[in-house]
Amino acid sequence: MSMVETLRYSAFTTEPDGGNPAGVVLDALDIPVEDRQRIAAEVGYSETAFVEPGSGPAEFSLRYYSPLAEVAFCGHATIATAVALAEREGVGDVVFETRAGRIEVKTEQVHGVLRAALTSVETWSRPAEAQQVRAALAALGWSAGDLSGEFPAHEAFGGEKHLILVAATRERLADLDYDFETLKAVMSDQGWTTMQLIWPENGQIFHSRNPFPVGGVVEDPATGAAAAAFGGYLRSLGRIQGVRELTVLQGEDMGRPSRLEVRVDEHAARVVVAGSAVQISR
Repeated sequence: MSMVETLRYSAFTTEPDGGNPAGVVLDALDIPVEDRQRIAAEVGYSETAFVEPGSGPAEFSLRYYSPLAEVAFCGHATIATAVALAEREGVGDVVFETRAGRIEVKTEQVHGVLRAALTSVETWSRPAEAQQVRAALAALGWSAGDLSGEFPAHEAFGGEKHLILVAATRERLADLDYDFETLKAVMSDQGWTTMQLIWPENGQIFHSRNPFPVGGVVEDPATGAAAAAFGGYLRSLGRIQGVRELTVLQGEDMGRPSRLEVRVDEHAARVVVAGSAVQISR
């Protein structure tokens, strides 16, 4: 196999030292699965995206690998890939064929910054079972009293499945110190890709942390799939009237601040998640 060029971008930020880094391989047609997994592990980011030609113009096949396994969908790597393509081929609309479904992405220049907006697959959200919540809290080292009484725990889907827990205070969210293997076992058993921990600053701004031990990463600094799932979660709770714009701030407690802009329509199951991305110098 010839030398593979792996680009490195950070998504949901305009600063190389912010956001969530992703690997992007733009010409992956001839790269076998075992080599993709090896490349993702060598890159060491939470995900690396592999791009192949799709079934039509401006359409691409996109596969995502964490250091440990392939995942069906990854929002931040989708944003990174869309920006990388736009820098080389110009802005516009593209479609990514993923294992989770077809993802439409719009890229544009906004005040001199390249921005990408993905439309998720159809989201869903349902109340978590009591035993699921107990197991998650025990693995996190949290108690039931650490949770907000206004937002129920849910399993939610936006391309991957996540458990959503809403913390009662910002201090509880900031103090995240869990046993990696214990939480990994719980999440693997339940099929959760990340655990989405939220604190609502107000009705517009939400702070988020996403443990990702099943991907071999302690924490994700920006999670587009989880942001889409969270939009669907709010919609399922009846907290969306008309079309609502939300901001999810993630990565702050890791020193990699990220900003995810989320648009939710009360009449649509698909959620738009937008942000910028910047190439990281090697």
